[in-house]
Amino acid sequence: MEILYQDRDCVVCIKPAGVLSTDEPGGLPELLREQLHVRDIRTVHRLDRVVSGLMVLARNANAASELSRQIREGSFDKRYLAVVHGRTDARGSLRDLLARDKAERKTYVVDEPAKGVQEAVLNYETLGQTEELSLVRIELVTGRTHQIRCQFSHRGLPLVGDRKYSLLEDNCEIALWSSELRFAHPKTGETLRLTAPPPAVWPWTAFGQIVKNE
Repeated sequence: MEILYQDRDCVVCIKPAGVLSTDEPGGLPELLREQLHVRDIRTVHRLDRVVSGLMVLARNANAASELSRQIREGSFDKRYLAVVHGRTDARGSLRDLLARDKAERKTYVVDEPAKGVQEAVLNYETLGQTEELSLVRIELVTGRTHQIRCQFSHRGLPLVGDRKYSLLEDNCEIALWSSELRFAHPKTGETLRLTAPPPAVWPWTAFGQIVKNE
């Protein structure tokens, strides 16, 4: 597993697609413990199982508490790259009410507030387009389950490779990538900014050098 940063308090790595973020057999914490030969690795934020890209994990209880505080209070920045079917506006914000169907393990946009319904907000910027696809950079304001996938699909812009929220058949992994993390080091307070480009495979390669440069 590729590791971009590590010290005694935290580690930043590239989570592979198909690996759970949570601490269970075969999950990312267990894999990192084996790779780094350490005991204490703790999840502080999540990526969907099918999604790849940057994740930070804590290496002790104090670091986990501090990183969780930053996430809770909104000072922990996460940015994503996605390729969607269709053509998006140059930039925009998506704001919806989301409800989670636990039986289906799926999130839906709903019209009215209700028990369990949460507001979801994200901002996006279009970085490139082909005739049928758009490459967007996304900044989450809230962090709801399947938020990006649900909100874009609801507008007729499903993510390429998304087998849960799209009816289209794409012969690739989901085109959603955790591309940037910015947070304060849990012990020193120093601002850490880490970036990673998505893999050089379709549909990312449809946009030339844009993805790499971003």
